[in-house]
Amino acid sequence: MPMPTLDARLEAVLELIRTDVHADIGSDHARLPVRLIREGRASRCIAVELNPGPLEQARRSVARSRLEAQIEVREGDGFGPILPGEVGSASLCGMGAYTIRGILERAGERLPPALILQPNDSALLIRLWARGAGYHVRAERLIAGYWPYPVLRLERANGADPAYEGVPLDAALKYGPLLLRLDGEVIRRQIKADVARLQIVAAPGRESWGELETAKTALAVLDNGVK
Repeated sequence: MPMPTLDARLEAVLELIRTDVHADIGSDHARLPVRLIREGRASRCIAVELNPGPLEQARRSVARSRLEAQIEVREGDGFGPILPGEVGSASLCGMGAYTIRGILERAGERLPPALILQPNDSALLIRLWARGAGYHVRAERLIAGYWPYPVLRLERANGADPAYEGVPLDAALKYGPLLLRLDGEVIRRQIKADVARLQIVAAPGRESWGELETAKTALAVLDNGVK
């Protein structure tokens, strides 16, 4: 069987996963679990899907790949079909950050030690959740596409997250502490676009004024580096 193709954002997600048992929440076509098994990045996967159409699509994809013994497709909402301690990591991709945060908040003790998340908008809400929930940012990617797609790997850990050390907090939460450290064309283009857009509408006392200051701070971090 040919290897399923993934778009650039899901390829970035794939590269941040290596575990024994992985859950893909909202798996849709189940191509990510198939690739994880085929590439030896996981020995077993659970693909979770709520909606009937994508659920059937996932089952067909797994059957075509002849991986029913290693990929189990379960019907359910979020982490509902996952048992506490059953998986070492989980991915949530292609949803808004608000939706992803809601799923994580409802998961409770079902949350695994590692999370790989790809929101379709700003990852600010996810980074705020992680700081309160005891997860550290271990890796970040920003993938060019219809808009910039952030991809994060979070891992449960104690204490303050070292990723934020030496980086202005507001800028790091908005744009990503590791992305600001690494610099790169995609994030630089995103921040410059934000500065240009906000300069037109920002005025003292407005929320947009604070957003503009955050974008300028982030640009200064890229230009000057992290001390």
